[in-house]
Amino acid sequence: MAVFEYTARDSAGKVLAGSLEGDNEAIVAQKLWDMGFFVTNLRRQRAQSANIEDIFARWRGVPLKELVVFSRQFATMVSAGLSLVRTLSILEDQVTHAILKETIRQVRVDVEGGSTLSAALAKHPRVFSNLYVNMVRAGEAGGVLDDVLLRLATFLEKEMALRHKIKSAMTYPALLFVAALGALLFMTIVIIPQFADFFKQLGGNAALPIPTQIALLVSVLIRRFWWLGLLVMIGLTMAVRRYVRTKAGREQYDRLKLRLPLLGPLVKKIIVARFSRTFGTLVSSGVPIMRALEVVAQAIDNSVLGQAVESIRSSIREGESIAIPLGASGMFPLMVVQMVRVGEETGALDTMLNKVADFYDGEVEATVNSLTSILEPVMIVGMGAVIGSLLLAMYLPIFGLANAIK
Repeated sequence: MAVFEYTARDSAGKVLAGSLEGDNEAIVAQKLWDMGFFVTNLRRQRAQSANIEDIFARWRGVPLKELVVFSRQFATMVSAGLSLVRTLSILEDQVTHAILKETIRQVRVDVEGGSTLSAALAKHPRVFSNLYVNMVRAGEAGGVLDDVLLRLATFLEKEMALRHKIKSAMTYPALLFVAALGALLFMTIVIIPQFADFFKQLGGNAALPIPTQIALLVSVLIRRFWWLGLLVMIGLTMAVRRYVRTKAGREQYDRLKLRLPLLGPLVKKIIVARFSRTFGTLVSSGVPIMRALEVVAQAIDNSVLGQAVESIRSSIREGESIAIPLGASGMFPLMVVQMVRVGEETGALDTMLNKVADFYDGEVEATVNSLTSILEPVMIVGMGAVIGSLLLAMYLPIFGLANAIK
């Protein structure tokens, strides 16, 4: 739908100006008339040309930090008694992120048109997740929208902290890998060709040792056919991504992540932490158990665990408790099952789930630190072995020539 800017007078004769979405001018004029406004000017808003910053912003999406600040400010103003339209207008003026600012404007227009807040948020799935929308819907139904928004902000803060811990722990190994790759390419592209010219002056490559011939061949292939290797890598990446988007491919990919020797346990702990945090937040916000599990199955971002959650929903629908099918699925640790059982018995399911989430957040941090402490020396040794092998391959003919001279 297009956006139309209008100038109108209300029943008291006061001049108002604003914007409203609609398919055409007639529909927008009718909406304004139904709202009790007399339109004096109406024109379609010009589409702004996208610059490079807008393109990168759309590619990155809305950061969690922006959503946290938005949720907390929203909750503060709602609890202070401000109307939704007034609150959204203030937030629209305060937000600096281009994508979030435009999204808030569209949400405000929908709310002005009579839509509920949750329905307006649901139109923007790239900004507001299914979890966010369902919690807002529960807050609207229970009249505790400010409390729900504060819980959402807390949930997003913990999610952001978990991601930050993982990124911080993996920064040094990533830099080490880039340095090793750069050194390897420098030797292959710059150093080895100089040795190749030297070997040719000694009488060709026929008498060179096999490691030296392999190193020279690799150097020639990289320098002459790097574009072919790049095309192959791009093609394989696109093919794999396309296959992963299919249902069968996604299931195999998620199952593979859980079975990896060192990363599998880490991935499982991250998923269990996200499951517990999301489920506990939804339950504490008043979302029904069945609907909460449906949202959780989509939020944990793993089809294998998602299928396990769906089977749990089926068992609950038949009258079982949550803990029994949770343990029967075989995908959740025994501690999680026992904590859920205690939560069901004591009526503090959300509290127990949040405690499980806190525990596994700590487990994830400890596992990541352990993996990086193992990965760093392995990468250093591997980098030294590869570069040392290349140097040895280059100096073997020189050693042979020195022995021949002796």
